[in-house]
Amino acid sequence: MQAADLPDNESQRLTALHALRILDTPIDDAFERLTQLACDLFDVPTALVSLVDKERQWFKSHTGLDACETNREVSFCAHAVASNTPLVIENTGSDPRFADNPLVKGMPHIRFYAGYPLRPTDELAVGTLCLISDQPRDFSARDMKILESLAGQVDELLRQHQMRYALSQTTRRYEALFNESATGIVRIDCAGNVLSINAFALTMLGYTKQEVVGNNVAMLTPPPIRVEHDHFIERFLAGNAPKVIGRGREVDALHKDGRLIPVHLAVNAIHNEQEEVVEFLGILTNLSDVYNANHRMHKEQSLLKVLHQGITDYQALMSGEQLWTFLMEALRELTDSDYALIGEVLPTETTNALKIHAITDLSWNEESRHLMEMLRSGDMTLTNPDSLLGRVFAYGDVMITDDVYHHAKRGGFPPGHPPIDNYLGAPIFSGDKLIGMFAIANSKQPISQALLDWLQPFTDTCALLINLYRQMAEREQVTQDLATARDQAEKANKAKSEFLSSMSHELRTPLNAIIGFAQLLGKGRRDPLSEKQQRQVSQIEKSGQHLLSLINEVLDLAKIESGHMTLSIEPIAIEGVIEDACSTLEANICAAGLTLKRQPLLTPWRVAADYTRTKQVLLNLLSNAIKYNRPQGSIHIAVDQQGSELCIRVTDSGYGIAPERQHELFEPFNRLDAEHGTIEGTGIGLAITRELIERMQGSIGVTSTPGHGATFWFTLPLTDVSAPNDTKAAHAPTMATSDKHDYRLLYIEDNPTNQRLMEDIIEGFPELQLQTVTSAELGLEIMRHSPPDLVLMDIHLPGMNGYQALHVIQQDEYLQKIPVVALSANAMERDKTHGLAAGFADYLTKPIDIDQLFATLNRYISAVPAPDTPRKAP
Repeated sequence: MQAADLPDNESQRLTALHALRILDTPIDDAFERLTQLACDLFDVPTALVSLVDKERQWFKSHTGLDACETNREVSFCAHAVASNTPLVIENTGSDPRFADNPLVKGMPHIRFYAGYPLRPTDELAVGTLCLISDQPRDFSARDMKILESLAGQVDELLRQHQMRYALSQTTRRYEALFNESATGIVRIDCAGNVLSINAFALTMLGYTKQEVVGNNVAMLTPPPIRVEHDHFIERFLAGNAPKVIGRGREVDALHKDGRLIPVHLAVNAIHNEQEEVVEFLGILTNLSDVYNANHRMHKEQSLLKVLHQGITDYQALMSGEQLWTFLMEALRELTDSDYALIGEVLPTETTNALKIHAITDLSWNEESRHLMEMLRSGDMTLTNPDSLLGRVFAYGDVMITDDVYHHAKRGGFPPGHPPIDNYLGAPIFSGDKLIGMFAIANSKQPISQALLDWLQPFTDTCALLINLYRQMAEREQVTQDLATARDQAEKANKAKSEFLSSMSHELRTPLNAIIGFAQLLGKGRRDPLSEKQQRQVSQIEKSGQHLLSLINEVLDLAKIESGHMTLSIEPIAIEGVIEDACSTLEANICAAGLTLKRQPLLTPWRVAADYTRTKQVLLNLLSNAIKYNRPQGSIHIAVDQQGSELCIRVTDSGYGIAPERQHELFEPFNRLDAEHGTIEGTGIGLAITRELIERMQGSIGVTSTPGHGATFWFTLPLTDVSAPNDTKAAHAPTMATSDKHDYRLLYIEDNPTNQRLMEDIIEGFPELQLQTVTSAELGLEIMRHSPPDLVLMDIHLPGMNGYQALHVIQQDEYLQKIPVVALSANAMERDKTHGLAAGFADYLTKPIDIDQLFATLNRYISAVPAPDTPRKAP
């Protein structure tokens, strides 16, 4: 027996067969009738629709044969499939390929076979329509033609079966999508009537299926747009541009109980084969959770806004008598309350009293209006300790109730008093001292301890602002006293400076709590915050740090005016100062969307000045150019020589300053009415700048035209431009070194705090010239052009790390002689071992041991010989 060969395209053929989804399916009358017809036409006992699988032939129809499948090895049809051509064997006994076939020698004793390949798709033969007889017979060309026609009918039946299967699967998927989708789906006809609606939509809108199907879909829309709903469909069918159909938009759906539910609605038109619209499909996505989340986020943003504005704009709020109203209205908005009050607790000889600074109007007649005016003006204080208010301001208790009228401490409400549904009274402490309280009533939010906890940052901010209010009031009193004692100006200035220092101490106490607790919250491991809460805590900390910087500016002014500020005047390269200041504010300039332009310096000018204070001057001027610029504006820095002085100009493209007010710019605490706007500041930056410049024997001024920006300039005395870089004051202290010359120390560190720490450490040793850079790449560039005596380098740096930079230095014949000391937070013994093995001259760890640092510097710098001439890069 000869088994059929496998076709070359067997893999594709089997794929096509299995794609028909017909193997092992039940008996189909259409196939049965066709094989019976074949038997009748050709007068044979058996006709088969045979499908050749991988290891078998399976019969979709087997008229005249009891078996439904046979092994592929004995299959006649497999030969027809292999050749993909009709196969006719008129007498199997005389054909050596089949004479000993089990189906010939045994049942069903095949003596005649004729099979035509079945090709329902892609000309791939998946089986045959075959005729079988137990008697040899002739088979004419006409017979072949008829068999071919019948095979074509089988092909069509196979294709129809495949399409029916695909259609049934599509139907099942549609039903699953429609009935089980987690999105509302509604089918409507061209008249707007509901054809069907899924369970999700019914649950979302509160209806049953019987209440909706058959009715106009407008019943699910709010009354204001219900009358227009059918017109949307009519206009679409008339060919007008769609507003909803084919597009998604957010709308309100009407719940059965009358509630409006925010949904995203997408309506698609369904077309028939003639491209006619036959119905519409609406997809409704419930946006309630999104809206609720947005509402919560809005509340969080509102809280942050109050904290930020209260801390950064406190001076404007106080000067404009707006502080208390601002706090009260913020409290009402944060808690969705109808009524609120905020007051200051005043100690008395017997008990605390409450001075109300702001209260929502509760008046209902002329007498009550007069009472409200007395409360607001502060002419009347509250002293009853046994009321809902009194328990708070007298004893510092938290009072919460949802049933005011039955509360034991409610007191009486006169006729006509607005109804009070709920109440929250909260004390405001500064440390252990009760300094104020706030209260809300008729809140639309649940009043609970959770709400009070959420308001804790607001409470802390109130404490800070009440202290500021008191301090500012004291400062105003001091200012008035100084005005009446002009003949004692020196004594008055000293008193003012001492007062400012004292005020700074008092302000830092609540600031320490706000900043400290914000840091604890942000770094907490036991109860870690969410990402959103981390951002909120970070904002509170940043606002506190900003207020701290404002207080520092006040102290700077106090130092200048008291004569306690010392300057270290020495020759400094102005280009380095400009570079340093610009690098410091680079991120601020980018964040503001501004462009910085710097005029190239054609001469290496050097001025006699204090490096740190000159940088502070530039930072103040650049900060103002950022704050008072236009969107997408620019900042230009220019330098030119004017006789024996060097003039530095900072020009912005802002809105300019009126000429008649330019002289006010350098007055302390004068912001030219900017305190009423949104720009942060104290108004003393320029006053400090002028004092610093004048103490360094320079001058400062401004030129501006309203609408065309402003140019702030300052001058400093020039020094000999040929003076060597290592010139230092002769009286400056020195380290224990063997030579008397300036030693250049390069510090490569990307953390600004660490940079500043190193600058402070080295500041007391004028024989050391410290240069700091933020990346190894920049450090290598400086080493090649101006080799230092020693390099201190961090390990973790942006871009190239410390080990990579050390490798570059070791490979450079010119640089490899410079000792490089690692200064890293990697402090394990293996880290030190690894660092020394890599080639670092020494390995210091953070936090810095200053004694160890000095010993290391002395060890390496004392070994550097004093050069006869300045070194130059090759």
